[in-house]
Amino acid sequence: MVLSKILRLKGKDGAPPGTFGADFMASIVVFLVALPLCMGIAIASGVPPALGLVTGIVGGIVVGALAGQPLQVSGPAAGLAVMVWQLVEQFGLAALGLAVLIAGVVQLAAGMAGLGRWFRAVAPAVILGMLAGIGVLIFASQFHVMMDDAPKGSGLENLISIPEAIYSGIFPIDGSVHHIAAVVGVITIASIVLWTKFRPEQFRMLPGALVGVVVATCTATAMDLPIARVAPPTDLMAAMNWITPESFDLLTSTAFWGAALGMALIASAETLLCATAVDRIHDGERTNYDKELRAQGIGNILCGVAGALPMTGVIVRSSANVEAGGKTRMSAILHGVWILVLVVLLPQVLALIPTASLAAVLVFTGWKLIGIPALKKLAKNGKSEVVIWAATVIMIVSTDLLVGVATGFALALGRLLLTFARLKVEVTHDGQRWDVALDGAATFISLPKLGEALEGIPDHAEVHFHLDRVAYMDHACIELIETWHERHPGTIHLETDRLHSHAKGLRVAA
Repeated sequence: MVLSKILRLKGKDGAPPGTFGADFMASIVVFLVALPLCMGIAIASGVPPALGLVTGIVGGIVVGALAGQPLQVSGPAAGLAVMVWQLVEQFGLAALGLAVLIAGVVQLAAGMAGLGRWFRAVAPAVILGMLAGIGVLIFASQFHVMMDDAPKGSGLENLISIPEAIYSGIFPIDGSVHHIAAVVGVITIASIVLWTKFRPEQFRMLPGALVGVVVATCTATAMDLPIARVAPPTDLMAAMNWITPESFDLLTSTAFWGAALGMALIASAETLLCATAVDRIHDGERTNYDKELRAQGIGNILCGVAGALPMTGVIVRSSANVEAGGKTRMSAILHGVWILVLVVLLPQVLALIPTASLAAVLVFTGWKLIGIPALKKLAKNGKSEVVIWAATVIMIVSTDLLVGVATGFALALGRLLLTFARLKVEVTHDGQRWDVALDGAATFISLPKLGEALEGIPDHAEVHFHLDRVAYMDHACIELIETWHERHPGTIHLETDRLHSHAKGLRVAA
């Protein structure tokens, strides 16, 4: 099935004639963007780099062939790095494969049940808060790795110990190489920033992350710096973290099930939101959300069996694909092929890369994920959005990802309920004419307020109800007004420029 899609070079699912050249060039760009991220995210997740590369290969070759959004690129995502790290810390590396397998099965079942579009039903403030919280955790943990040191534990511990890490990077003690690794990290970040700002137009598609890693690797190699390097797999099959029968004992753990289902939820939401973003930046085929979810499920099932990192659709690689001129799914497929070729044929090239350089890429990525510009834009929609964002971030950093997302979702739901519970009732009168203006949602929650206002209107008055600013009126409020009208001998008018569906059942007239 996968092979047939790869070989079908025309029609809706394949490449129309004349597009292969554009897809080929785009695949090179995506490959160059994906390579440092696959390894860096694996290191940030606390697993060997090989497991990130395997996910990149499966995400390209398999999911690229089956995806519901042809130009979306899938692979290991920074957004799941913290969750994977917590999973491995709590249950061990052997648990990773089973958790990813369960997440894949859930995604496949959800896609087959037609639930793809519902995974998008998450408030923007929660999504941005989730990304910002993840960004803080990645920034804090990888700051220490950038110094050739290990993360300290929890997100708060990593944040609090950053000043200590900076001090050790400036004033090394006990013959440590923290200061040397720090210089390599700074060189990487400086190269990314300078390249992004000043790169020549003809090299516009060359990613800053790759330039930063290449500059840092050349510097470390030329000076023979005594810092940690990436440990690439010499045998990709042997480097797999294959799922084992013993790991199924974890199915009795409620905490493990929570982690696996949370992984499915977050991976699905991130993937489908990414697909929506990709739809906005190109004019080609629109996303089939259920098909995309099924493809992600199949990809994560395969990654679970291999014990690799979970995958999602990723916006950085996907936008690079579109900007580089990718036309069909072939560009995503080929980028997975190039990763496979490099890992199998040239692992010695990967062994030259300093760990500090990859960590620096993730420090930069974490800072971008915090998304201050996006927060400013969000703030224009009201203070409640910022409160939800901040609560999500704080809870993710102080507790864990699932608690943070659940907190944000609960606050967003609470705000929605408050919105539907809010009804402003303004009663004014001029002689025998009384005006009742309703603003908000007239629901059963508002019955006491509405009833009290109506009871204050004297008999035989001429009452005008103004409903233009009523967002919704339920049966309870309609019945209250009708019952009051039956006991009120005056004349009642409904004054509205449009008779909303919620007021059609109101049997009162002039």
